[in-house]
Amino acid sequence: MKFNEYKYERPDYDKVKELFLTLISQINNAKGYEEQNKYIKELNDVRKNIETMSTLASIRNSINTADEFYDKEQNYWDEYGPLYTKLNADFYKAIVNSKFKENIKNEYSEQFYKICENSLKSFSVDIIPYLQEENKLMSRYTKLLASAKINFNDEELNLSGLYKYMLSDDRDMREKSSKAYYDYFAKHEDEFDEIYDKLVHIRNDISKKLGFNNFVELGYIRMDRTDYTPDMVVNLRKQILEYIVPLCNKLYEKQAKRLNLDKLTYVDENVEFSDGNATIKGDANYIIENGIKMYQELSKETKGFFDFMLENELMDLETKHNKSAGGYCTYIPDYKAPFIFSNFNGTSEDMDVLTHEAGHAFQLYMSRYIDMQEINFPTLDSCEIHSMSMEFITYPWMDKFFKEDTAKYKFAHLSSAIKFLPYGVVVDEFQHIIYENPHMSKDERKKVWRDLEKKYLPHRDYEDNEILEKGCWFFKQGHIFKDPFYYIDYVLAEICAFQFLKKMDENRTKGWQDYLNICKVGGTQSFLQIVETGNLISPFEDGCIKSIITNLEENIKSFESNL
Repeated sequence: MKFNEYKYERPDYDKVKELFLTLISQINNAKGYEEQNKYIKELNDVRKNIETMSTLASIRNSINTADEFYDKEQNYWDEYGPLYTKLNADFYKAIVNSKFKENIKNEYSEQFYKICENSLKSFSVDIIPYLQEENKLMSRYTKLLASAKINFNDEELNLSGLYKYMLSDDRDMREKSSKAYYDYFAKHEDEFDEIYDKLVHIRNDISKKLGFNNFVELGYIRMDRTDYTPDMVVNLRKQILEYIVPLCNKLYEKQAKRLNLDKLTYVDENVEFSDGNATIKGDANYIIENGIKMYQELSKETKGFFDFMLENELMDLETKHNKSAGGYCTYIPDYKAPFIFSNFNGTSEDMDVLTHEAGHAFQLYMSRYIDMQEINFPTLDSCEIHSMSMEFITYPWMDKFFKEDTAKYKFAHLSSAIKFLPYGVVVDEFQHIIYENPHMSKDERKKVWRDLEKKYLPHRDYEDNEILEKGCWFFKQGHIFKDPFYYIDYVLAEICAFQFLKKMDENRTKGWQDYLNICKVGGTQSFLQIVETGNLISPFEDGCIKSIITNLEENIKSFESNL
């Protein structure tokens, strides 16, 4: 069945609630596990339908924001979503309090049970006013970023609009546009400070209300981290400092030489080549045609997956009027269907759809047997392994898309992935320090940020940019304001993806089988369990990064020699 044939029907909340509570009562009063599981499955069918309708409304609204019907439906879900969440909390309570919890763990996985536990630990009716205030502050931050109106180059631009000039081949243009960009943060420094200060305090108050020592503990539970601790993350940071930071310093030095610069500064970091970035040698149809060949040749599983996506029209890829920005992969449970949404823009970023987002979608396709929505996707640290690894697994086919620019694309892609790791741990360590010391002053927080930059990003030169030298770069990092502790996930996944790059270089057959195995388990395993299933080394383990550093250097050298 094609996506446009998927039926949407708004649920009647009152009827759903009545059925929901009836089934929860039957789950709670069941005399044996067989009877209880019957009601769990019945209730899960109700939950899957709710999720399906919510997802369909969201996808169709993002495809055409001017569609009045789905605009109204999205408003419905914005209003009623929290009410359905409350019903789900009652379901989690029934699962956690079950007399047959060992049977539930055996049937649906230990990971599912722990996710239910975490949902209860991180919520109480007593914190609803605090959560509402947290939401308001996050919305205020989003609006502050979105409201930027900057006069530049005879245009009135927002922050995103300025970005294209910040990537210009003309260094003078990069310098002027970067100054205009960060001047906005300087002008609104007090407001950014105020929002973050209030967020830190409100999150600390929420944590205390729920019985935690600080928000670090609650933050880990919100992220469903069930098998690693902050102390283990500290060891990961040490490895990045020892092995990745020196490699990045070499990459930045060579980058300065390629750009004919005496030194690299913050205005140059995102420009790899003086003659421009790699480009795809065709339009959207060209990308799809070569994507079909790529996934046909990669494996029988990827051929089946991509055929399924095309036959059922489960990808909306090209940008068009009234279409939402960005890209994502989601899942429609009643139809067991992944869906990929994107906006092709004619740059190398279009490959993210056929690699990164398709990695997510392929994982979902391979684990469609899983009926519980909490474990269709793995947790964020794990699910990014599939997407980031697919980017490297498909390297042998990049010549179909980039032709003479293939080496340039691979070099820039791998360099960018390596350079991300030190920045990723800056974001993470910053948040640990801030939430362990919630009563720091605004200036003390900025000093923490700048000190961490000097530690992990020693190459970074802000020249005479006062707002950045002061330690305000983090104002632009939305995760710090809106998704606390969601960032080390990318670091963990990238390190695992680098291991898959090495596996595929050494033995593609074995490497592919390991990748296939982690896709098949979906979200039924925790991060470290998925690492074990994929025959990977834990990023927390001594020697992990040392084991991949030579392969990274060899690949960089190989791509560089073909530039």
